[in-house]
Amino acid sequence: MASWETLVAFATVTALVAYFPGPALLYTAAQTISHGRKAGLMAMLGIHLGCYLHVFAAAFGLSAVFKHVPELYMAVKIAGALYLIWIGIGMIRSRMGSPDQPVAPPKTVKRALLDSFIVEVLNPKVALFFIALLPQFVDPAASLPVWAQFLILGTVVNFAFSSADLVTVFGASLIVGAMKKTRSSFAFGRWIGGSLMIALGLKLATDRG
Repeated sequence: MASWETLVAFATVTALVAYFPGPALLYTAAQTISHGRKAGLMAMLGIHLGCYLHVFAAAFGLSAVFKHVPELYMAVKIAGALYLIWIGIGMIRSRMGSPDQPVAPPKTVKRALLDSFIVEVLNPKVALFFIALLPQFVDPAASLPVWAQFLILGTVVNFAFSSADLVTVFGASLIVGAMKKTRSSFAFGRWIGGSLMIALGLKLATDRG
């Protein structure tokens, strides 16, 4: 592996990127506000699992395809954006239960896991992030193969991201607790969560990067 100095720099960069407010944190917050803590945790898990596909892609060079085939990058990007918008519209249009009942039924909680996994897989920026970041901290002369270093560093980054998502879920769940007191605030929470999803989808679709 790389030197200790390089690894310290890697840990610093990873922490800064993970805890800087971004789309993933807004996404888990939106799921939590709309459907409750369990859905937020499932969203976090879905993102975590989906991220491993990007880690493996970076390790074995598949992410480089996005750099050389811009049409594929754009197609995946638009697909992910449209899926986010579709989720957001579904949140806003979903039926409101009683504030005294759980925020989301088990089916919705499980759906949060699947939706989050798909959203993460369809985000080409994550793939490009790994292929841009990880090579900076890989030592080709080390005893470990380059692909193994990619997997180790990518896993560390993924867990750092998930820790930030976890903090976001528990923070957003406090907001959910306050919103459950009345039906109007309960409905407003769904509207906020859905609006965040739609905004994230539009941002992803229109972002030039």
